[in-house]
Amino acid sequence: MNKILSAAPPRAALFLLTAIFCLTNCQTFRHQFTQPAPEWQTRNGQLQYRSPKTSLIGDVLVRNSTAGDFELTFSKGPGIALLTVRQDEKFVRVSGPLTRGSWSGPPNKAPARLRGWVALRDLLLRSPTQSLIRQTVGSDSFAFAF
Repeated sequence: MNKILSAAPPRAALFLLTAIFCLTNCQTFRHQFTQPAPEWQTRNGQLQYRSPKTSLIGDVLVRNSTAGDFELTFSKGPGIALLTVRQDEKFVRVSGPLTRGSWSGPPNKAPARLRGWVALRDLLLRSPTQSLIRQTVGSDSFAFAF
């Protein structure tokens, strides 16, 4: 009986350590974007988006840091976000009803339906003072007025 009792604690400890490792390891795989800060550049304006099946005009909020961190929110009226893009050099997350869910991963692995949205970061970072910006990627076209 002594042997059974002494064998139980190491198994329980091993199970507990394995569970803790798995739970904390999952958290480290999640990409952490830099949170917007007061020193980020912010631009508000209008975006006209066109695709073969959709044509929308809405409000756009674009924020970016000098390090290249980027956030774009496309909305139709207050509180109705259609699409949000959070992106840095190595990772992007696109979500909202316009995307029919969400997707995240390396920018160069973006699905075809999101490549236009993912390409906007580079365009907008290169054009910080332009008030009118246009871009077409595949069958998606974007026209910004800031």
